[in-house]
Amino acid sequence: MKYDYVILGAGSAGCTMASRLSEDPTKSVLLLEAGPDYPDFESYPDDLKFGYDQTASAIDAPHNWSFQGNTTPLATEPMPVPRGRVVGGSSAINGQVLLRGVPEDYDAWAALGNDQWGFTSVLPYLRKLESDMDFGADDFHNSEGFIPVRRFAKETWLPAQQAFYNAARTAGFPDDPDMNHPESGGVGPIPMNNPNGVRMSTSLTFLGAARHRLNLTVKANVIVHRVLFDGNRAIGAQVESGGETFTVEGEDIILCSGAIASPQILMLSGVGPRETLDKFGIPIVQDTPGVGQNLRDHPNIRVPIEVKEDFPLNPQDPRTQVMASSFSSPISGDPLEAEGIRFTCILELAYGKGHLTITSTDPNVQPELNYNYFADDPRDLARMREAVRLCVGFVDHPDYANIVKEIIEPTQGDLESDDALDNWLMRTVSTSQHISGTCKMGPDNDPMAVVDQQCRIKGLENLRVIDASVMPDCIRANTNCTTIMIAERMADIIKGA
Repeated sequence: MKYDYVILGAGSAGCTMASRLSEDPTKSVLLLEAGPDYPDFESYPDDLKFGYDQTASAIDAPHNWSFQGNTTPLATEPMPVPRGRVVGGSSAINGQVLLRGVPEDYDAWAALGNDQWGFTSVLPYLRKLESDMDFGADDFHNSEGFIPVRRFAKETWLPAQQAFYNAARTAGFPDDPDMNHPESGGVGPIPMNNPNGVRMSTSLTFLGAARHRLNLTVKANVIVHRVLFDGNRAIGAQVESGGETFTVEGEDIILCSGAIASPQILMLSGVGPRETLDKFGIPIVQDTPGVGQNLRDHPNIRVPIEVKEDFPLNPQDPRTQVMASSFSSPISGDPLEAEGIRFTCILELAYGKGHLTITSTDPNVQPELNYNYFADDPRDLARMREAVRLCVGFVDHPDYANIVKEIIEPTQGDLESDDALDNWLMRTVSTSQHISGTCKMGPDNDPMAVVDQQCRIKGLENLRVIDASVMPDCIRANTNCTTIMIAERMADIIKGA
């Protein structure tokens, strides 16, 4: 059977695309996923279902690809890079933050030559995907979308969360009740897609609303080997399932495998930097040098704090995370490796960028991931130093007097000088799990752009990439919301809506 649409990857974008494209009963849609599928809520495993159970993203967890990445030359161990291997993708194992980028992020995409992706163009789709349980339907929110969004009410905040809020307010940060408002800025609760503690993945939401359709086929436990071409026209994919290799055919092939696997599949298919393809003897379909380049992420530094022995922690979740994100400081609960609290400093719009490349022609061998943190511009280290010193200063607020026993890291020695702190940052930095940009969108005069504004791979026919890899730069927020938005908008573009 030849499908109208073959979607490779059932993550945040893939489930969204499958749901929206199958709304047209005259179109046949095939959705393929490397991991397992749990087609109803009752069969959904607890580690995926309950969002505060962070074992879903633990190393070697059953639904985690458990990739590894390189951070800086001073790091002594590879960095764990969790990615979801299940229908729902990383939306099924993530921290459930449904935070939009700020308007200037999308306008910056437009300024790079992607004029159809400015804030006013994407806002209708940011609204379309959500059902905001706090603000309902207004100019900036929607009450009828697939993804439920809620925030922790102030009266439910734990003492450490209230202390952080008060310390930030004392430091001059304004109250920010709605971080998804275009004029957001300050300190407050982040928008979460986990009503009643249930992680509402795109499998449970978008795909769940479409599974009954006869024109939609979902196949799990299928590994994509490569996209197949007739000249420069994509005609299908070679895939493996149950130890056998098959060919699937489609009028349109849509890569939704994420910012790691989408460029990997392209390179295995003969689309990528010529020197890489030549190295592995892969026949060249097209020399596309930007594939795997422009790896963007949010460098992440954690400041763990030991609390006093008599300080009461949440009895259901005995550890609390407080996240400071570019001085706009959301508050949420999240388990730590040890009891206590922590600040998480996330560097947004980092100047540095990394790259990924294949190391084998075997699709089961992960690409080499080089995040290249702090290497390209001294401003990244300077901004992260400022964030850490700000958080360390917060504990001097009176509200922390009965909470904090001591800051575990950085030590006083690490804080003695900028050089010492830089050394600690280089050894400690990790990922915020927001990898993006590795098949970036851009105009024809950008030689490193992989796709055009309709997410079509330049120079090829019937092949698109629609996921976080097409972002020209990583937005100043968690990436899940924007990834879903990209898929929502692209589904309308493909349907001609």
